[in-house]
Parts: sequence; structure tokens; C-alpha cells
Amino acid sequence: MLIAAASGALISKIILHESNLLFFKLKQPFDSNNILFYLLLGVLAGMVSLYYVNFFDKVESKFHKIKSRFSKWVIGGISLAFLFALFPSLFGEGYESIKALSEFRTDDLIKDSLLLKFIDSKWLLLLFIILTLLFKTIAAAVTLGSGGNGGNFAPSLFVGAYLGFAFSFFLNLIGFKDIPVSNFTIVAMAGILSGVFHAPLTAIFLIAEITGGYELIIPLMMVSSISYVIVKHFHPQSLDIRRLKDRGTIISENKDTSILSKIDVKEMIETDFATIHFKATLRDIVETIKHSKRNTFPVVKLNNKLLGIIYLDNIREEMFNPELYDKVTAKEVMRKLSMVIDTKEDIFSIMRKFEESGQWNLPVVENDIYIGFLSKSSILDKYRHELLETV
Repeated sequence: MLIAAASGALISKIILHESNLLFFKLKQPFDSNNILFYLLLGVLAGMVSLYYVNFFDKVESKFHKIKSRFSKWVIGGISLAFLFALFPSLFGEGYESIKALSEFRTDDLIKDSLLLKFIDSKWLLLLFIILTLLFKTIAAAVTLGSGGNGGNFAPSLFVGAYLGFAFSFFLNLIGFKDIPVSNFTIVAMAGILSGVFHAPLTAIFLIAEITGGYELIIPLMMVSSISYVIVKHFHPQSLDIRRLKDRGTIISENKDTSILSKIDVKEMIETDFATIHFKATLRDIVETIKHSKRNTFPVVKLNNKLLGIIYLDNIREEMFNPELYDKVTAKEVMRKLSMVIDTKEDIFSIMRKFEESGQWNLPVVENDIYIGFLSKSSILDKYRHELLETV
């Protein structure tokens, strides 16, 4: 990490000639009288980070459901063209517009917008900026969802800068004239970065270095930590970690957790269990048992909805009493379901259910429809196999 950091710094100095993408000179020092406003900014940063994470997931998942690549490109292209026409600063990474905000050059943000002629007051300008930060999330999600390249780092800084500017600009409009707009713009970037990536220390020191000093370290710590705590409460894992987990490529610090997360339980569902209709007589049950190699039998309705389970060991007495063959039905001898596994559950939830139930085989359902059975021993065997491969 040290070698990479030093190499990156040296090469950037040689190639860029000190021309950094983002560099800010503080125009006003930190004022402790604004602590309350920084606390409010931290809460706002947490809420906007939640909006970013949740909305990004929803928009991107909508695109994943579209099978045709061409359709994705068309929908994505048209959507982005419309957004760029209204909010030009959404185009690209947005570093120039961040600089413009920190220097209060708001005219640069609206000069090419189709909405320019309608923005004839400071309040409408504020609304335009708020809409821009909200639509940046959509633009980023549409770009990635429709097949474009990119990430969430630059969009997070963009949203943070616009949030900080909008908040401080609002305070100025309602009478708080001494609020340093550039400072709030800079600090809010750390708040969104911390909330989206769950990386408060990275956010604090990154923004401190970008500003060329640590004069804002106190508000940076306050805003970043508040935002982080809020998002962490609702999403224990960051956006990128959850995306990796969904793909099955997450690498955990805990080796057991990492190995278990790679196991695809859907491939391990066993479907060779003979089903029994809940109205079937004991005679029918005995006949089914004769032709089965299993000792567990799911009881279902006509639509294959799972009602219960018959265990061979629990009906041995009835099986050797022919008088009951036409009197007893499957519904009367079945055991009610104590625990079932849904196809949408992850491996960790499934293993908890095995432990809580004490069973080695549990039925698997999808919308209450019987699918098959999962075996705890099969999962453990798969785990041992994966463990050996990592040694």
C-alpha cells in the first residue's frame, strides 16, 4: 500500500504537473459557532446517503431485469440525454461543477440547461441544485445499469458537494449570512462518501488532504461519523459489499464466512422425495413407501403447496395395523412444519435454521410451493470440499 501510494503520488506529479482534479483553498477558517449546523448537515448527509444507496439499487436492478442489451442501451441513452438536457452538470464525473460550487460560480451550472429561462430567483436556483443532486443518483445508476463503466466514488463526491452547497445556501437565504458555503460544500462530500462506502476515516482524511490542511478536521469528523452511523443502522454492509455478496464474489475476513458465501444452495436442492397428497389414505402412503428409498415424505395439496411432512419412524405402528389403512389420512399422521427454507434465503440464514430445528433435512419452498429438500450434510460436505481447495 505504501509503495502504491508513493508511486501514484510521484507519477501524478510528473504527468499532471501539480494540476489536481480536485483542490480547494479554504476561504474561511472553522468557526465553532457553526457546530449545530454541521450536526444538522451530518444528519442530512446520512439521509441523502440512504437515498443514494436505496435508489441506486432499485434503478440498477430494474435494468438487470431487461434481457436485451440493445433495449438497455436505448433506454439508458434516452434517459441520460433527457437528464443532461435539463441538468448539464450531470454529464461526466462532475469535478468541474464541484469546483464551481465551492467558488460560488452557480451560473456555470445552469448556463446550458433548458431550464435556464425559468430560474429567475435564488429560491429556484436552490431547487435546481437540490434536483441535480437527487438526479445524480439516477444518472449514475442508469449509466452502470445500461452497460456503461464507472463507479460510485465521483458521484458520491458530486452529491455531497451539492448537498453541502444547498444546505448552506438555504441557511444564507433565511438570514444566516455568516455561513461559509465553501466549507459546507467540502465537508458534505466527506459525509456522503462515508455513508455510501462505510468508510468514515477514508472520507475524513481524503477531504482533509484535498483541502490542503486539517483546519476542518472537527466538522469532517462530526459529519462523517453521523452519516456513517445512520446508514450503518439501516444497511450493515456498504453498497459495494452488498453487490459483491449478491454476485457471490465477496471475500470475507472470516475464512468460514467467505467459504460459506460461495456455496450455491440452489444447486444442492434434492428433488427425489416422493410427495403425498394430504387426502391420501394410509394404504396409499404404504404403497408410496414401498417404492421409495427415502424415509421422509412431503405432504402437499393439488397445487403442490406444502402442508407438512410424514416421517417413516413416526408411522411404524399405523403401518402394521391394516385396520387403519382406509380410515387414516395423510393429514392426520403428518407433522406440521416447524421450519422451512425459502429459495430466496442466503446460506447463513439456512444454516441458522438447521441449528435451531435440530434437523438434517429441511423442505425448500418458493411462495409456499414445495420445491425439494436441503440436506445439512450435503452443505457441510460442500464446505469441506471448498475448504480443502483453499489450503
